[in-house]
Amino acid sequence: QVQLVESGGGLVQAGGSLRLSCVASGRIFTIGPMGWYRQAPGQQRELVATINSGGDIMSADSVKGRFTISRDNAKKTVYLQMDSLKPEDTAVYYCHAESLTTAWGPQYDLWGQGTQVTVSS
Repeated sequence: QVQLVESGGGLVQAGGSLRLSCVASGRIFTIGPMGWYRQAPGQQRELVATINSGGDIMSADSVKGRFTISRDNAKKTVYLQMDSLKPEDTAVYYCHAESLTTAWGPQYDLWGQGTQVTVSS
């Protein structure tokens, strides 16, 4: 089975840092654009940052200058480095892959299970 598995969430004080990782596991050949999303209680899921296979990135205004998305295609992993964290960053963070090619054919819109990030003041 092909899946995305996030890790690295936790509890951190305001001003601290966390590094999230998302690993695509299974018999995967290629992965297209990937992104990080987050959802706070009572809020809609929102886009945090995206990165395509060539390394082009987009970030939400709320995290520019603080969060950095990156990927390692050989490791089939995408990262989110989060610095200068604020209480309003508290949310469940989800990894997303727009498309993948696998041993069983193409797959689209694959989501991870989410990892909790809590920033205390």
